[in-house]
Amino acid sequence: MAAQQSSPAHGLPIIDLSALFAASAEAKAAVGRALREACEHTGFFYISGHGIDPALIERVFAQSQAFFAQPMATKLETDKAQSKANRGYEKLGGQTLEPGMPPDLKEGFYIGEELAEDHPRVLAGRFNQGPNQWPVELPAFRPAMQDYYNAMLTLSERIMAGLALSLQLPEDFFADFCHEPLCTLRLLHYPPQPEKPLPGEKGCGAHTDFGGITILLLDDKPGLQVWDAKTDSWINAAPIPGTFVVNLGDMIARWTNDLYRSTLHRVVNTSGAERYSVPFFYSGAPEHEVRCLPVCLAEGETPKYPATTVEQHLQEMYRRTYV
Repeated sequence: MAAQQSSPAHGLPIIDLSALFAASAEAKAAVGRALREACEHTGFFYISGHGIDPALIERVFAQSQAFFAQPMATKLETDKAQSKANRGYEKLGGQTLEPGMPPDLKEGFYIGEELAEDHPRVLAGRFNQGPNQWPVELPAFRPAMQDYYNAMLTLSERIMAGLALSLQLPEDFFADFCHEPLCTLRLLHYPPQPEKPLPGEKGCGAHTDFGGITILLLDDKPGLQVWDAKTDSWINAAPIPGTFVVNLGDMIARWTNDLYRSTLHRVVNTSGAERYSVPFFYSGAPEHEVRCLPVCLAEGETPKYPATTVEQHLQEMYRRTYV
């Protein structure tokens, strides 16, 4: 049985993951083959058959919109600058993802695993671990985001199992990587693109993601663009109802010796309306070693990158971005 896969006009495949929830090894292997083709070509693909409740998605968007609609003074009560764990609100222009370009035209809110100040990992000073900041004016915000965070954890583990199969490895190969993973749920709000933007000014500058995999929830507004090296042009990754966009981060490319791609992407909100998206960044266990997988080396080929850990890799990526 072949995995259901189609290629929209804009060039990114849609991969039906439903077989990964079934018991058929043949059906799972077909999904693995579809994932491998996407990972080797662009590292970007849509997923359907993911099992996430549409009602939960509606809750997340409603609470995200409610948060960003608040007065600036209220949003700044959860200013990310107050958090040692990189949690909370980031105001418009708080990040510049494309070197040499103006700051990104987006505001965001960061959420991670909820860990108390006296948790052993927090006391040990582990990277980006600690308590979240929650907006007290929105009582439905926290439960919606925690429910979604947990749903994304489960889906991420399922995708990692699919990636293991794509590399012809045992389905549980990444189990240790998935133990107590570093993850970030990020709410993003993009105002419309200005009529007269600064040179190079856009919602989100061209960049690759840092970590393992990103599961991106899009609203109904276009804006995401993915670089296509074959045509030397940008692919418009339009929203497709009932799907998520998944892409690989730099760590997966490093782990596979660049067999699997971490691809440039950006956001240009030319919709003329407010745009919202919700990426979930899944980076894995902080102490897990990232060393070139032997199955990704051709005969006579050597690893391009030295071994590192998830935490060391992420710390280096943050140093490059937040200067």
